[in-house]
Amino acid sequence: MLTESRCYTVGMGKGLTYRAAGVDIEAGNELVKRIASACRATHRPETLSHIGGFAALSELPAGYKHPVLVSGTDGVGTKLKLAIDHNRHETVGQDLVAMCANDVLACGAEPFLFLDYYATGKLEVEVAERVIKGVAAGCKLAGCALAGGETAEMPGFYQDGDYDLAGFCLGVVERQRIIDGSRIAIGDQLVGLASSGPHANGYSLIRRILESCAAGPEPALLEALLAPTRIYAKAVLALLAEAQVRGMAHITGGGFPENLPRMLADKNAAILIRPGSWKRPTVFNWLQEAGAIDDAEMLRTFNCGIGFVLCLPQAEADAAVGLLNEHGEQAAVIGEIAPSGTEPGTGELLHHPLHS
Repeated sequence: MLTESRCYTVGMGKGLTYRAAGVDIEAGNELVKRIASACRATHRPETLSHIGGFAALSELPAGYKHPVLVSGTDGVGTKLKLAIDHNRHETVGQDLVAMCANDVLACGAEPFLFLDYYATGKLEVEVAERVIKGVAAGCKLAGCALAGGETAEMPGFYQDGDYDLAGFCLGVVERQRIIDGSRIAIGDQLVGLASSGPHANGYSLIRRILESCAAGPEPALLEALLAPTRIYAKAVLALLAEAQVRGMAHITGGGFPENLPRMLADKNAAILIRPGSWKRPTVFNWLQEAGAIDDAEMLRTFNCGIGFVLCLPQAEADAAVGLLNEHGEQAAVIGEIAPSGTEPGTGELLHHPLHS
């Protein structure tokens, strides 16, 4: 039961407003105006609705006989803090799209819809515009429509200047073409696609390392740490149309040991990786030395230069590398599928199924 209470507003001649409480509706409307053209530029033929509605409407892409919807959601994590501290807001939107779209892609799906959630204590229109235009740019790279989103202004909930991002991606795949690892066979080759840096993983450790340094990061190091997550959709979808891809893994949180085994359906198979088969970007060498991180922890925390891995029959691996490179990726054979009892050689790593 509610009891009577009285609140006193000292020195106020008028009643409170939502704006006085910290929520500026006009600023939100201004943001919508600024990002509208960038959002429209991502729309696909299936898009039926426009920015400003209560929900996003879309038809399924044409040409599917038995379409299966594939959904994924993720955020950018504490990489956002590094970007905020250095006023670098343009590329975190691509990070957001990539973390979701690459997950959906790992099932063989074509990303076709994306929604974003931007939350902050006080809406700074210019900052939000830079972020969401980055989301739109990421959607263009992924080939999906930025169908809608939500901007939440929550005074008192976030520190001044801070914001958070969440993304939601919807993809579609023909049921018979779902990539679930069930066709992986011993002897299949693993093709790795180069990352652009740490992507959006391991930044709590990265920030801890930076805090231990006497000075802030040099410009080149900052560029390497804030390089946007690579989006692999267009190259991988082109390969799926030409080759017999049997498994895929997006190398995100948990690095190699947590993500590579997720492509395996056979508990008697294992992932054999040769870390010397690709060139590790120098940013990872700096992180390992500055943080005195051992090799196992590096591989468990970071992608170490490989952001996406595909599994193909041995006879198709070289052609797949060539096609992926033609589409702008840096691809290389980095390992193979081996029997679970295999003894790894010098410099090799063996990863077993997570639930074997």
